[in-house]
Amino acid sequence: MNRNIAFIVVTLAAPVTVTAQTPNPMEPHHVATLRSVGTVAVSPDGSLAAYLLSVPRRPLDEDSGGSWTELHVLDMAEPGSSRPFIAGPVNVGRPSFRGNDEILFTSRRGSDKASALYGIPVGGGESRKLVEHANGVGSYVLSPDGSRVAFLARQETAKELKTLRDKGFNQEIYEEDRPLTRLWIADVPALGADRGDDGSKPVLVDSVDGHVISAVWSPGGERLAAVTTPTALIDDSYTSKSVVVVDASMDDFPVVSTVKAIGKLGQVGFSPNGEQVAAVSAADRHDPAAGRLMLVGAAGGFSDLLPELEGHVASFAWEDDEHLLYAASVGVWSTLGRVSTGGEAETLIEPGGPIGLSFSLPRDDGAAALVADSPDHPREIYRYDPAEPRAPPVRMTNSNPWLDDIELARQEVVRHVAPDGLELEGLLIYPLGYEEGRRYPLILFVHGGPESHHSNGWLTSYSNFAQLAAARGFASFYPNYRGSTGRGVEFSKLGQHAAAGPEFDDRIVAVDHLIETGLVDRDRVGITGGSYGGYASAWGATYYSDRFAAAIPFVGISNNISKLGTTDIPLEMELVHHRTTLWDDWDYFEKSSPIYYVKRNRTPTLILHGKEDPRVHPSQSLELHRHLKTLGQAPVRLVLYPGEGHGNRRSAARLDYMLRTLRWMEHYLKGPGGDPPPHEIDYAAYLPWAEGGDDTDEETATPDAESTGGGGE
Repeated sequence: MNRNIAFIVVTLAAPVTVTAQTPNPMEPHHVATLRSVGTVAVSPDGSLAAYLLSVPRRPLDEDSGGSWTELHVLDMAEPGSSRPFIAGPVNVGRPSFRGNDEILFTSRRGSDKASALYGIPVGGGESRKLVEHANGVGSYVLSPDGSRVAFLARQETAKELKTLRDKGFNQEIYEEDRPLTRLWIADVPALGADRGDDGSKPVLVDSVDGHVISAVWSPGGERLAAVTTPTALIDDSYTSKSVVVVDASMDDFPVVSTVKAIGKLGQVGFSPNGEQVAAVSAADRHDPAAGRLMLVGAAGGFSDLLPELEGHVASFAWEDDEHLLYAASVGVWSTLGRVSTGGEAETLIEPGGPIGLSFSLPRDDGAAALVADSPDHPREIYRYDPAEPRAPPVRMTNSNPWLDDIELARQEVVRHVAPDGLELEGLLIYPLGYEEGRRYPLILFVHGGPESHHSNGWLTSYSNFAQLAAARGFASFYPNYRGSTGRGVEFSKLGQHAAAGPEFDDRIVAVDHLIETGLVDRDRVGITGGSYGGYASAWGATYYSDRFAAAIPFVGISNNISKLGTTDIPLEMELVHHRTTLWDDWDYFEKSSPIYYVKRNRTPTLILHGKEDPRVHPSQSLELHRHLKTLGQAPVRLVLYPGEGHGNRRSAARLDYMLRTLRWMEHYLKGPGGDPPPHEIDYAAYLPWAEGGDDTDEETATPDAESTGGGGE
């Protein structure tokens, strides 16, 4: 059986000077070059793991763009044995094994006009194209016998429409003419066999209507389950999923059953005997996140296997016909457990270790490859054997060996109580070289969602740069306020129809707690975050302006009334956020908007937004900037990123964001304040590989990068 799981963050004039107190602190170029493990697949016999490694492009040294994704292979019996199979300036996707001798993946190679499905022998040799489609091969699943592949691809544009567009008729019919992604099946040539003229030509599964999100084979390969939505709109993917099962043994792929999801829906998978289906699902239509492990009945019933779990399930794998393994978030930790189809559960990996929420099991007995991070490193592969449940996971990869020489600041869990008695959690990163009794400036990093949370793992990224801030004498706090995930359905619903209410008050309670401990200087507190965290930051710059000396909203909400008219998720906002509509409760939306309190602003505010953001339209930042600038009570600056959406993807935009926001915090929490710092940035000064950069630790910043190995390309 196939049990692989694929998962379906003083003006700064120069880098910090290394001192005795900070022998080798985190620098901007370190954050810009952090590598992390992505999708992993274990071979059927459990001997190997194929995985993707995200490798950021080096700003000023390479063309700006998203991170490269390399294919690496690991011997599961030997830690540190990882070797690159396909590396360098490449984008490899979705690795899987066909038997024990071949690794499949998607990529656009050579003269390809779109992504195709490739295979490469485990023992060495060139990769070869197996299946292609004019619009590219997207997500795919290999049939249990390896002879066929089901994959997703956009439906082809009619030739007549292409001709019209070439003639200038390129109008967009808003939200109506988006092409659907459809389900296709193709034969896959055997290892060593040539692709025939028609043998691998894809066939459309036209019995599955609508937009297809994912698919999974039954263990016998006779059925195929597809997760679908009525349209290609993002809102539908949150609110209107169905599971459609077809008979894949028939040429016309007749529909066997259709089950409508009861809310948000994540992973779906057949039991080994093909008689049962499990899914990660929301508890109901108003549940903010898919986090319950459910058995799905053929008639549509959903049965929660872990009804008492005060956490959120992220992934699962069938262990046998009567048992499933699952990974879940529990507070700021993660856990791995086993549960029977009757609901009897046991914990295998207790909370308190690395944060691992995705894993892959071999078809035969053997150890799982667990993707996990910790306060000391980003995502890496750990080996865990369910047959030895009390043995701790063993780390197998080290993708950033230079991190071993970096002085990281102390990180710990902080618990405190809100005025209404609700216990809250968050993560505190101390200033590097912390001295007890001394008060420090604080940066509050607020997560988005709000249906997400921070775990006690690796927290540093281009937008959440706590370790970078720690090297500059800041304390940082990551609050998991009410409405966050990780603590069960009831907790995650606490912020509904209460936008900017107790959920935002929780941030102030957290800051007050840290002030009371003697750690934080009340007059030097900054707030930042993206999306809903950007909303919280805009609220901090207006409603709570007396509490914050600096605010940095990123892709954030400033006006709930206009936001609802421009977002791509209006129904999701109604169902799991506001629980009401604009026309039924105008006053609620108006008074939960930061711009309603703009006259309170005394906080220097740096606003940043991607110009192509479909989720929170950039007009939200334009509105906030215009009102604050017109009012003129405090410094304000707006930075827009062309080509970026709801978060920055390109290496240059990420570096600019990191340097610009850190400089704003330093200027207003530690520096002279007053007028804003210059808007120009000397990027090369922070990059050892750039002309004019500080090259004191270039070896640390640029670890040896192998381009080939182990018989791969």
